[in-house]
Amino acid sequence: MSLGLEAQQLRKTYGSRVAVDGVSLSLAPGQLLALLGPNGAGKSTTIGMVCGLTAPDAGSVAIGGHTLAQDRNAYQRRIGLVPQEIALFEDLPAQANVELFGALYGLSRAQQRERAAEVLARVGLLDRAGDKPSTFSGGMKRRLNIACALVHGPDVLLLDEPTAGVDPQSRNAIFDTLEGLKREGKALLYTTHYMEEAERLADAIVIVDHGRVVAQGTLTQLLAQLPAAQQLQIDLDGPPALPPLATLPGVKRVQAFDARLVLGVDDLEVAPAVLQALAAQGRRVKHLSSGRASLEDVFLHLTGRTLRDGASA
Repeated sequence: MSLGLEAQQLRKTYGSRVAVDGVSLSLAPGQLLALLGPNGAGKSTTIGMVCGLTAPDAGSVAIGGHTLAQDRNAYQRRIGLVPQEIALFEDLPAQANVELFGALYGLSRAQQRERAAEVLARVGLLDRAGDKPSTFSGGMKRRLNIACALVHGPDVLLLDEPTAGVDPQSRNAIFDTLEGLKREGKALLYTTHYMEEAERLADAIVIVDHGRVVAQGTLTQLLAQLPAAQQLQIDLDGPPALPPLATLPGVKRVQAFDARLVLGVDDLEVAPAVLQALAAQGRRVKHLSSGRASLEDVFLHLTGRTLRDGASA
């Protein structure tokens, strides 16, 4: 059986900047844990500490009770890493890329060939085993990176923004692969700022901002933190005055981002009253949309900004 991951109070600073500040994660076999946050929130730094590429200033990580500090080689053999940046040898055939990673983990030549064929089939690239990654689409390269991370049979798979720049067909193929790995008992840690991915894949979710955990739980548990189940998003011709809107019956949350107004409401029937109040302010509505509350709304409620805000990391 695969062994789960435990990270306790991880902290990392770069000079005066605190990149990760007391992040703890618990990941069980057969579970996908989504680590969410905007660019610069500390997701990649956390992944780096979990896989042993970045030394934490404080805290610990363990798989099945065995820590990175006790035996680095044994610990890292239990981990497969799919980095944010594609890491392939562009002029080596796909199968040779996978076999090379197998060799780095000490697989015999026969094991390299056998496992390469297995993992290439898993990610839907067996028919392209003899082709070079330089001829692949971005999505195919991402899938090949996953195959390389799986070749040695890790217990825990770390995926750092694995669908960045990926076409819809490859994204769905990646999702199918990950769901299959979950069924086999692999433990998956998945960083993203795409809410729809977490909503589809995650068994548990940790939201980070400025290096800290601001919320964690299942999707249902996180949505329960919101004061309203529905949302109105209105694009205006200028910034609105918020106090009159906040006092309208049924309005639970009002936030503005320049000329974009976001309201959490009990029911969408409040929309006519909101539009009337905006008209009284002399504001013209350019676009209106509505929908159920989402993970994006949870983050906005907790931090006052959207998940796609923030500087690049």
